[in-house]
Amino acid sequence: MRLPVLIVLISVVCMPLAHGQGALATAAAPVPEAAKDVALDKDWRSTEGYSFPAIAQTVAAMQNLAHAMHLRDYCSDRKVSDDFVRARLARFSQLTGRQESCRSLLDY
Repeated sequence: MRLPVLIVLISVVCMPLAHGQGALATAAAPVPEAAKDVALDKDWRSTEGYSFPAIAQTVAAMQNLAHAMHLRDYCSDRKVSDDFVRARLARFSQLTGRQESCRSLLDY
């Protein structure tokens, strides 16, 4: 019963897009003079007033956190060989750009 409803919903949403009704207009609007002045300003990409960091920066921090948690688990498990842990820490150091150790993983 749910499958026919899903098919109808998809067809209703996708059909206008397939026929070009949902296509974006490609005509370029003329650029006003004020916008040209702003483009010449060297500070036009300043992000000082942003309350949150960029999405890519947040994603990288979250990925580093997950990786650090795995490495902390390896560091605390005495059954994992020291060579394996050192190799993983060296690789993580390459990713983060700083020297990582089992102690430095506490920063994440």
